[in-house]
Amino acid sequence: MMDYVSLVLSIGLAVLLVSKILQVFRLLVWRPYSLTKCFKKQGVTGPSYTLLKGSLDEIKNLKKEAHEIILDTNSNDIFRRVLPHYYAWSLKYGETFLYWHGTNPHVCISDPELAKQILLNKFGFYNKPLKRPAVQKLAGKGLGLVHGVDWVRHRRILNPAFSLDKLKAMVKRMVSCSVSTFEEWKHEAELADGHFTKIEVSKEFQKLTADIIAHTAFGSSFIHGKEAFEAQIELQRWCAASIDNVFIHGTQYLPTPSNLKIWKLDRKVKRSLSRFIESRLSSKSRGGGDEDCPYGDDLLGVMMAAMEPTQSNGNLKFQFDEILENCKTFFFGGYETTSNLLTWTMLLLSVHQEWQAKLRQEVSEECGMQIPDADKLAKLKLVNMVLLEVLRLYCPVIMLTREASEDMKLGNIMIPKHTHLTIPVVKIHRSKEYWGDDANEFNPLRFMNGISKAAKHPNALMGFSIGPRACIGQNFAMLESKAVLALILQRFSVSISPDYKHAPTDNLTLQPKFGLPVIVKPLNI
Repeated sequence: MMDYVSLVLSIGLAVLLVSKILQVFRLLVWRPYSLTKCFKKQGVTGPSYTLLKGSLDEIKNLKKEAHEIILDTNSNDIFRRVLPHYYAWSLKYGETFLYWHGTNPHVCISDPELAKQILLNKFGFYNKPLKRPAVQKLAGKGLGLVHGVDWVRHRRILNPAFSLDKLKAMVKRMVSCSVSTFEEWKHEAELADGHFTKIEVSKEFQKLTADIIAHTAFGSSFIHGKEAFEAQIELQRWCAASIDNVFIHGTQYLPTPSNLKIWKLDRKVKRSLSRFIESRLSSKSRGGGDEDCPYGDDLLGVMMAAMEPTQSNGNLKFQFDEILENCKTFFFGGYETTSNLLTWTMLLLSVHQEWQAKLRQEVSEECGMQIPDADKLAKLKLVNMVLLEVLRLYCPVIMLTREASEDMKLGNIMIPKHTHLTIPVVKIHRSKEYWGDDANEFNPLRFMNGISKAAKHPNALMGFSIGPRACIGQNFAMLESKAVLALILQRFSVSISPDYKHAPTDNLTLQPKFGLPVIVKPLNI
């Protein structure tokens, strides 16, 4: 009897082992071979696949070479530097090509019309792919990463926090945070020889926008969110450094040095952001809210009200963990995107002094030296055009990725299920076919008649993505950027520091590799 049981167990283990070997063979060998053949029949080729790594070695080599490039400060042609593998492969294989990120197939889509079909799809055929665990800890498993009915629920709960009336009410707090920062700049300049000072604005804007999101969305301040801010900055560096490494599922649970560091940073983020929630709970228990908004009327208050679903909110509900994950999402997104937009705006206005003068004149005519409110900011047409042009040339997110949930026909290409579709925004934003011969030039007037008429394709600008998954905070970011920029133009002239090295780099978002030192001089000295 024992021999029979042993035989059955041995056969079972052998079958299981063979099954696992076949799964690994299919993942590492057969699927890459069959998909490469499938796409080649459709005229789509690309770099060859190598076992387990895919195209990652070539990506790393091309990036290593590109990272040594220092561009001319007047050059906006950054495609070759920030996405060197896309640049090289598009020259060799055409606009649409196949490459492999480990064992994941990626097809590059550079046609705005095809990109529109992907991003505007409302039926879940092109989902955001599952992010690595470290990225989830950084950006939060909130609105940006959930799918299907969960995404619909999150979006419906959060929409009221970004209504036009709510955004207008936030301007006063945005301005208050900004004025205190610029008073420090002015004081520093007054004490310096020549009454001007050098400011590393990329770091300054990160702190400022973190303070603004803490005040406007969480009813707190940068000081209280400092631990989360610093931990997320460090997490971002870890994520960016590992993005081109092979990821093996399950390894995120191993106590490796990198995982131990990531876990520690995540605990810091959670601990810091949990204080926002606990403070609001405490305020509510003391009767701090009103009947309609028991937890306050800002983003955190809207999320916390959803812990107690009512008819007025459609019985939509948030769990505590979902609130915490969305706090991660909006705290990181709230400072990172806007700080980058402001940083690159400072670069371009420092280089193009004539546009700095035009914007200062517009701000003077519409706002004088008064603190701008939402209505005054809405009249700053040239400022709006400049910000859109900065978004085009130095978009914070340089590439969008989606994953086909079914076998799909996209244009003339059949896309197999689970294929990743990558949209190189930085390339589309520089296409001479859509933006004209001056596609690499700073020309805000191209947006004179609005976004849809700025290029030959109405969706060629994808600064905040497009479609149902477009950034919910885009109006917040634009309003904040206008407010901060108006205050700077009222108070200072800015010029590029001789120390600046023009080396934009992809650190999950587009950032100046060596920072952005700017010479700041108060206007009234």
